[in-house]
Amino acid sequence: MKTPLIDPFARPISYLRVSVTDRCDFRCVYCMSENMTFLPKKELLTLEELDRMCSTFIGLGVEKLRITGGEPLVRKGIMTFFHAMTRHLESGTLKELTLTTNGSQLERYADELYAAGVRRINISLDTLDEQKFADITRWGRLPQVLKGIEAAKKAGLRVKINTVALKGFNEDELFTLTEWCQREEMDLTFIEVMPMGDIGNEDRLDQYWPLKDLRTTLAERYTLTDLAHRTGGPARYVRLEETGQQIGFITPLTHNFCESCNRVRLTCTGELFMCLGQEDNADLRAPLRLHPDSDAPLEEAIRAAIKLKPKGHDFDYDRQSVGGKMTRHMSHTGG
Repeated sequence: MKTPLIDPFARPISYLRVSVTDRCDFRCVYCMSENMTFLPKKELLTLEELDRMCSTFIGLGVEKLRITGGEPLVRKGIMTFFHAMTRHLESGTLKELTLTTNGSQLERYADELYAAGVRRINISLDTLDEQKFADITRWGRLPQVLKGIEAAKKAGLRVKINTVALKGFNEDELFTLTEWCQREEMDLTFIEVMPMGDIGNEDRLDQYWPLKDLRTTLAERYTLTDLAHRTGGPARYVRLEETGQQIGFITPLTHNFCESCNRVRLTCTGELFMCLGQEDNADLRAPLRLHPDSDAPLEEAIRAAIKLKPKGHDFDYDRQSVGGKMTRHMSHTGG
């Protein structure tokens, strides 16, 4: 066993999030501008390079691999990559292979994902109103996503819904979404909108709904009990005593969750971001391509990057401005 990855603050790095494409079939208003310019395909890591990159991280102690995008399932041939990762699950070196998706392609791929060893997925869904869904995704169709969710559950996948809390948009659906997830036996996590990239005419401050306010509203109907449960990600969980369901809160702005961070993010072009909320990154594509017959230079580059992992991010909203804003879009880094 090689020496595991430990950052400067004694946090072991065991979780890798990998964006396999910056492309998406939606244009969510908090994530992308309507007319996005996507990366040339030649700049993206090939599926074989993604395999080698992820396998190297797994060899250095990464136990959880989450595939993201953009929308990962729109990447041509992506199931080849998922099936390739199955060997690490079978060997026991990889504990979990999962993905975050908008659900649009799940009706097509749910059974194959399960066959590749995926057991749990996150689906991004911010409203159950068909017109509002079309408005916020610009290009999306809610019935297609709901069919995908049904297909995922039928295939045996455990589904968690991720909902971005948006002021003036889905505040009135807080209880509707909660009750729907209870009926469908799905977990639910709310996320504060993050200042990532230029999104055109949308105003970050207008979108921002602090989760402490959401939680206060939720407590008007339910008894909330804080849980010590963690899944390796940034969410903090509560149990609704009246229903027994678990609700997560990801609060990069009202609560900095960085003290226990165990993850890094790899972009589809081979950049490693040690923190979602910092611009520092390391180029791993160069050592990967310059040394096709040896992983040693890539391992060295990974270890050097981990030594630069910061203590935390600087996301902040005050009454007048957005602090810590990133120039890159979430679809580039991986959602």
